[in-house]
Parts: sequence; structure tokens; C-alpha cells
Amino acid sequence: MSAPETLILVPTELERARLEDAGGFPSELAWTAVCGFGVAAAAARTGDLLARHSPAQVLLVGIAGAYDVATHPLGSAHAFRAVCSHGIGAGEGEHFQGPTSLGFPQWPASDEAGVVEERLELKTPGGAGLLVTTCAASDTPDRAASLRERYTDAVAEDMEGFGVALACHLARTPCWIVRGISNEVGDRDPTHWRIPSALSAARRLSLELLGAEGA
Repeated sequence: MSAPETLILVPTELERARLEDAGGFPSELAWTAVCGFGVAAAAARTGDLLARHSPAQVLLVGIAGAYDVATHPLGSAHAFRAVCSHGIGAGEGEHFQGPTSLGFPQWPASDEAGVVEERLELKTPGGAGLLVTTCAASDTPDRAASLRERYTDAVAEDMEGFGVALACHLARTPCWIVRGISNEVGDRDPTHWRIPSALSAARRLSLELLGAEGA
């Protein structure tokens, strides 16, 4: 029996455990691996798995904070059309300059992959809006508001999406991202978070996108 064509990546063991609690993913549909916490670990782990296994597509599933919980409530899930990075560059806050401003792309146009600066388009079926990948999560409402002002089509914030997408881009592998909304961006009080319900919603949406019967 051949291996499933879809590789599902989950950032942390906590997220993988909660996805398993909700029913997990059928082994005949996809195979699942942990990619690590944060943009660097996620990019390195994804690149390694792509080189060794060559999946047809990669689906990143996990939690994220939403910038507007009235529109994207806690416990819901969202499929993304694009992902960008924030925090790779120079300066902080309103003085931050990303690769485009500095004139140093994260990946040069030295091969057919093409230049990569701050943003990558995804292949997620039905994807909409932008996921902002930060090197450090927003810790105050003010920082969340500042990022929302900078990235006007931003829906949510995570810490792995751009790393996974960049590794997939360089390997010419389609990347999908689905995130369950566990919290409001800038709210670091864990008593307000809804991790199990967010991941349950992310699992259901992922199964729908993968065409699983009874999802």
C-alpha cells in the first residue's frame, strides 16, 4: 500500500494530542508529523521531511490568534489564502523594516523558485485572508492593533506558517494552512483561550478540504 500523498504538520505535541482527542486524521488519508514551535524550527523540520518523503502536498494544522474575534470567533477555524512573515528584518514596532524595505529578500531570484520577500501565496482550497507569522507572538492589544494596521487583510497570527510555506515553496510543493482560532491576538491570559474547541474545528475543516467522508 502506498503512503498517503498529504503530509499534515502540527507545530507542537500539545496540539497533536488535542487533535488526537478530537479523532485525529485517518492514516489512509494523510500522515502526521510535528514540525516544531516557531518559524525557524518549522522551516527546518519541513525542509527535512520534504527532502526525505516528497509528499504531494503539505497541510499545516494548529492554533492561531484572531485579530477580530467578532468576525472569527474563538473555537472556529479558518483556511488561509496567503501567509507573511513579520519580525525578520530590522527594528521594532513602528520602526520595523522588513526584507523589502531593507533590499534583502529572504530568498533571492537565483533559480526558478523566484524571489521571496515577506509574503507567499498558498494553495489552500477556499482559502481567504492573510495569516501573519511572527517571530514572537503579540503580547498586548496595542501590538495586535499595530500589526493589523500594517497588514490590512490579516485574519490571524501564528508562529510557524511562513516557515512551513517557504520550505514548501523552495521544494515546489503545494502548501495549505488551516488554523483553529484559540484566542484573540494580544491576549496572553490562558484562561481566555479555547484550544480544544479550536483544534476540533481545525480538524473538521481540514478533513472537509481533504475530502474525507463523514468529516
